Amino acid sequence: MAKTNAIGEIMEIILYVDDMNGQVSFYRDKMGFKVKTPQESTDYSNEFWVELDTGSCSLALHAGGKRRFGADAPKFVFRVSDILAARQSLIDQEVEMGEIRSAAPGIWVCDGVDPEGNKFSIESHE
Repeated sequence: MAKTNAIGEIMEIILYVDDMNGQVSFYRDKMGFKVKTPQESTDYSNEFWVELDTGSCSLALHAGGKRRFGADAPKFVFRVSDILAARQSLIDQEVEMGEIRSAAPGIWVCDGVDPEGNKFSIESHE
């Protein structure tokens, strides 16, 4: 079957975390990844989102994880240029997709589920 939905490369993996300082310390200091956003700090405990540069795919640490199986699982995020067209193409192929929402100014996200219930997102930036 030909690819018709213009899904791009994996742009980030979101890891839900409970202890932001501990996780930033691990991935920055032990694994050697540079913090992209927010700028270097000594205290990340009040941060909701910390993004680390891992190369062509970012690792995003997302606060609020409570170690709930499934709910706090890592999520793959795929880059798309036209989120409306990509979402519709997936729906046309009977992929379960949610509504498009604004995650931040200029960032549009739509969540989906694969056949085994794994969550993923498609995302476009203005």
